Amino acid sequence: MKSNKKTLHVVGDSISLHYGPYLEKYIENSLTYSRKEGKLGNLDFPEGANAGDSSMVLNYLNKCKLENLQWDILLINCGLHDIKIYEELHQINISQYKYNLEQIFYLTNFLSNKTIWINTTQVIDNLHNSLKSEFKRFNKDVEKYNEVAKKIAISNHIPIIDLNGFCKSLGGQEIYQDHVHFIHEIQKLQAAYIAGHIKSLCF
Repeated sequence: MKSNKKTLHVVGDSISLHYGPYLEKYIENSLTYSRKEGKLGNLDFPEGANAGDSSMVLNYLNKCKLENLQWDILLINCGLHDIKIYEELHQINISQYKYNLEQIFYLTNFLSNKTIWINTTQVIDNLHNSLKSEFKRFNKDVEKYNEVAKKIAISNHIPIIDLNGFCKSLGGQEIYQDHVHFIHEIQKLQAAYIAGHIKSLCF
């Protein structure tokens, strides 16, 4: 028997991988949950289920369009991998990020009835960069890239879930389990926060 529940598809980085199982549980009565799938690997060097940077997300959504895939709701985030700095260069510079998001939001017209953007969670500079030697991240870039994403989302009439602001309200360094990922208690709160927004936006 075919389910009457709406479908939700998540495309996001490792932050979404962590809150995802809790989100799936919180929405199970009203939405069928799915996400980009595949091998996990190293969360800092994404592949498979970890959607990675904006260029990777764009490539994935292009493949989805070619395969005529569709969902009722798309939940999208990218940014943490874009802002990684190698030898003073961002993995995806802000101009390319802007272009990628414009293309991403164009593609979502073919893939979903409703697209929701989740902004990028904050980075604590000294925590992150004391634990990572391969690349750097800085919160000033989180803020710049989030502002770019906000403007593009608004211009495309796409609602934004302010996960960044929500996480800031929960505490500081103590809410992290490592350089950028959150402890389990925070993951559950993130999922509840997102679930509430999805239900208010889509039902």
